[in-house]
Amino acid sequence: MSATTSKLILDHVYAHAAETPDKLYLIQPIGFGEVKDYSWQQVVDQAQRMAAHLQAKGFKPGARIAILSTNCAHFIIAELAIWMSGGTTVAIFPTETAETIRYVLDHCEASLLFIGKLENWDQQRSAVPEVLPCISLPLAPSTGYETWDSIIARTAPQTEKAQRAPNDLALICYTSGSTGHPKGVMHSFACITDVGERSVAYLKSIWGNAVESRVLSYLPLAHVFERAWIECASLVDGTGQIYFCDTQDTFLEDLNRARPNSFISVPRLWQLFQQSVFAKIPPDTLDRLLADPKSGSVVAHQVLQGLGLDQVISASSGSAPIPAELIEWYRRLGLNLLEGYGMTEDFAYSFTSTPEFNASGCVGIALPGVEARIGDDGEILIKSPGQMLGYYKRPDLNAEVFTSDGFFHTGDKGELQSNGLLRITGRLKEIFKTSKGKFVAPAPIENLLKAHPMIESAMVSGVGQPAPYALVVLSTEWRTKIDKATSRGQVEVELNRLLTDTNNQLASYERLRMIVITPQPWSVENGYLTPTMKIRRNRIESAVAEHLPNWYAEKKAILWEKS
Repeated sequence: MSATTSKLILDHVYAHAAETPDKLYLIQPIGFGEVKDYSWQQVVDQAQRMAAHLQAKGFKPGARIAILSTNCAHFIIAELAIWMSGGTTVAIFPTETAETIRYVLDHCEASLLFIGKLENWDQQRSAVPEVLPCISLPLAPSTGYETWDSIIARTAPQTEKAQRAPNDLALICYTSGSTGHPKGVMHSFACITDVGERSVAYLKSIWGNAVESRVLSYLPLAHVFERAWIECASLVDGTGQIYFCDTQDTFLEDLNRARPNSFISVPRLWQLFQQSVFAKIPPDTLDRLLADPKSGSVVAHQVLQGLGLDQVISASSGSAPIPAELIEWYRRLGLNLLEGYGMTEDFAYSFTSTPEFNASGCVGIALPGVEARIGDDGEILIKSPGQMLGYYKRPDLNAEVFTSDGFFHTGDKGELQSNGLLRITGRLKEIFKTSKGKFVAPAPIENLLKAHPMIESAMVSGVGQPAPYALVVLSTEWRTKIDKATSRGQVEVELNRLLTDTNNQLASYERLRMIVITPQPWSVENGYLTPTMKIRRNRIESAVAEHLPNWYAEKKAILWEKS
């Protein structure tokens, strides 16, 4: 049962449709500037019709039904249909390769696949077994499969409300696989309901009970961060609206259309927003304008308005560490950006900053119901209401990741302050040893580098080397300058200064031997980022391994990686 009521998430959904049937819930762009709105009654009616269709297929209770789609209204409606039919949802990242898609479909033994909005269907279609039943959602590319609209047009809705048990398996969330094959993390209906209710309580403590949430859903719904804090929170709350993006190219337009009052993102995107501002206003000029008592507040509002964030009450960052300097930059603009900490295994519910507890460099305090402690080796151990049931088909891993008293081994190192604030100091598996026998945590050094507006991404490594090195991706603005024949010497002067400033803040054994500039950005498409925008550290290290002897032999502080 959930922590605050005896309702489970479907009970909340049925109540919304009964009590506020005409209330607007989902706003979906359908192209050419047009949108289609869905009320609670329409959402539940379509879900019940599809649920009846799925039940007629005779799938066994708990059958795994997959969704491969970018965020859209029918992702949520399809998930409700799966739950109402007695099934378990397996959402696949829409940017995954055919190889990973096939692995997930095989591993979870999917009984059916919903195919929605996709950018790379031509490269992905080979992953779908010919014998697997498929249904095309509205806005899906041409697939040849039966369509959602045709099915619900001929199918009567369920007449009875679906009943799911608290411990029934609601979803399997496959990790984004920064190393090896993704693992299937299992979450129950009790878990997702509890986290949904607690998330709503936290958000309303910030913006007040009278305010209806208005959000833009664009981070992958296949990941628990968006699933918990956007989808499940909205299914529990029932008072707000979810807007969606039309295409990647219309993101800022969609953001300005939604004008969200709550906005969550990941560090990489917060940095890209900042760099888009710097492309229009040089950092020094902006600093001077913000410092002016007469113009500062006006300029700050204009910057946020240009980003579509001027109405945001609650702004959060999660999924990866964010530089403290970047948080402070947004706060100077009047956006109280708060950092949180969670993981797939606790349904993104463990630590978050609050208006009272939000020190830069910390990820906040434990959310209600969360217990945390630091292990003897400095590892953060957490027991959360969002705790997973375990890894699908991996009982061997389940035995490894929990302590005898039920705490989860996060794999992250950290420090708990006396006031409850948690600081992440590194990741156990990422910490590497130099040839001098010293251990180095890369994440804090990477954050120092990424705080500079010139740097879009950074990775620090140096396993078995005499000193660490940094591989960096320059911001779009600086890549453009170089393409337009700006002297590389100008770049090297700036990076030399950054290298000196960074090393002055580090212990002697942590100091960087060199900064190497990559010839191209890291992306999901080229395999250097996971679908949740984390760097695939092992992949990048392997790609540059053959160059390391020459880099260290050159004895230069700034190098350019050859493409």
